[in-house]
Amino acid sequence: MTVAIIRFGGSNCDRDALRALEHLGIDAEIVWHDDGLPADSSGIVIPGGFSYGDYLRAGAMAARAPIMDEIRAAAEEGTPVLGVCNGAQIGSEGGLTPGAFTTNRSARFQCEPVYLRVENAETPWTEAFEEGEVIEVPIAHGEGRFEVPDDHLETLNDENRVLFRYCDADGNVTDEANPNGSKENVAGVLGADDNVAVLMPHPERASLPDIGPTDGQGVLLGFQ
Repeated sequence: MTVAIIRFGGSNCDRDALRALEHLGIDAEIVWHDDGLPADSSGIVIPGGFSYGDYLRAGAMAARAPIMDEIRAAAEEGTPVLGVCNGAQIGSEGGLTPGAFTTNRSARFQCEPVYLRVENAETPWTEAFEEGEVIEVPIAHGEGRFEVPDDHLETLNDENRVLFRYCDADGNVTDEANPNGSKENVAGVLGADDNVAVLMPHPERASLPDIGPTDGQGVLLGFQ
């Protein structure tokens, strides 16, 4: 059984995801979207990048690719699905998770390390952490600001579907610690079930000990 990393035209974090998963001993392969989802896929990563050049808006075109029907069907059957950065944009555009990711408050591309507070430690993506734990991972996006209607956000909070919030090094969720203006500092959310998650920060870029922090490993362990 192998984790399928879906490559679209413009994906550029697919190899990063592959190396990070293989480092953890998780079998993975890169799959060109037009080839369809392999029948034996044990998990799915929708990686970061700039699918189709972010024309229209980030993730909008890839979210309408035929493979997304297969991904939605697999998710409904319980297959773990993780969307990262552009993959989060694709996932939200494709209806895997609520809300949308839009232009950063700064109106600029931002690439920097950020702190995240674990809001729900009882999911496949966060069970390696403690609730309230602070982890460090990088962001790299121009359209990472999470927006959702207030009533939908209330539902996400009530159902404990917010995975991470941007915070400072001490775990304080403040406006100063919010890099992109996301509503309530939300950095990652769950779909209808906890096998599906999207987040803007890059766990695969914080997984290899030779190049920096490894807090992102805990997220990717959701595929074990």
